Amino acid sequence: MSATETSAAVPTAQAIAGRRRGLVALCVTEITSWGILYYAFPVLLVAITADTGWSTTVVMGAFSVGLGVSALAGIPVGRLLDRYGPRPVMTVGSVVGVVAIAGIALAPNPWWFTAAWAVSGLAQACVFYKPAFAAITGWYGPDRVKALTTVTLVAGLSSTVFAPVAAFLVDRVDWRTTYLILGAFLAVVTIPVHARFLKVPWNPQHDQPGSRTTGNRAIMRSPAFLTLVLVMTTATFALFAATVNLVPMLTDRGASTSFAAWTLGLCGAGQLLGRIGYARLTARTSIRFRTVAVLVAAAVTIVLTAVTAHQAAALIAAAIAFGATRGIFTLLEATAVSDRWGTRNFGVLYGAYSAPSTIAMAAAPWAGALLVNALGGYQALFIAMAVLAAAAGVAATATIPRQAS
Repeated sequence: MSATETSAAVPTAQAIAGRRRGLVALCVTEITSWGILYYAFPVLLVAITADTGWSTTVVMGAFSVGLGVSALAGIPVGRLLDRYGPRPVMTVGSVVGVVAIAGIALAPNPWWFTAAWAVSGLAQACVFYKPAFAAITGWYGPDRVKALTTVTLVAGLSSTVFAPVAAFLVDRVDWRTTYLILGAFLAVVTIPVHARFLKVPWNPQHDQPGSRTTGNRAIMRSPAFLTLVLVMTTATFALFAATVNLVPMLTDRGASTSFAAWTLGLCGAGQLLGRIGYARLTARTSIRFRTVAVLVAAAVTIVLTAVTAHQAAALIAAAIAFGATRGIFTLLEATAVSDRWGTRNFGVLYGAYSAPSTIAMAAAPWAGALLVNALGGYQALFIAMAVLAAAAGVAATATIPRQAS
């Protein structure tokens, strides 16, 4: 056992206290960063288009540019994390996020608006899940699973908290002022918390030289792996396109912005319920069964969310169920590779597997807006996304390698 492994396995009391503070700090900053840099946007979308006259496609496209930049920046940000650790990367990321939010709020034209969202994408790459997970993995080593679950549970409430907050603000001031207020809150919370409480000994685990073996290449070329990539990419697109268009769909059908925002918030609360139950699901089901079941459940809940839009009680129940499915899917996606091929050289396999899904998530807002126009409305979009999720569920039966069958 190396010195790094020993320190991770037998931490001192000071190290335990430090990483606990770091974990609490990440819970606070993840819920804030996700809430302001991501979940405020669907709530403010209608106000932005109404005030500026920019089309929904243009505004959604700018948001997608930000997500795309976040995906492309992931690799260089990962190198910075390995070299410098999470504290400087996430602190600088918070500063960049504040600048980006100010740029979004002050944008005089679509080009400025898009450029500001591109800057936001850089911030997202520095403060969202990837650097937080890297930090926790370096701090906790073999004990990281519970800590990772804790962060995802808390961050899953970001829409529950910030969607209603954004709606409350935009009902009283314009969308630009709303973003400036949220940007100030982002600055006050995340910059000092990242700078002060991420001072935890950094012990990242590195692959041994030569770990990228022929076996890894064979896995990545195998039908099961390629099908899994296709399945998760398709499902990611369907789920994110439905999520980001939930508020616009409800307001288009006559709901108030406040009610639509609360519905999105309840969807976020549903994610918490789904993640809590995932451990029990994995203990009682096979890999194939739970993969298919989660994707089919996603299809069903997307349809229910669309068809119950005029019935408040049914809509709330459907939104919570949809959120629970999304919460389970997050953990299903995170464990799909290790469930099938183990944890040996996990980083190599997971990087190849997750890149297309990240691109699909980035494209979902813009492509969803195009599909709304092409299909003739939001309900048609939701039904189309349900079909995609169901097709992914059927294809998931072919994602199991022979040794895991």
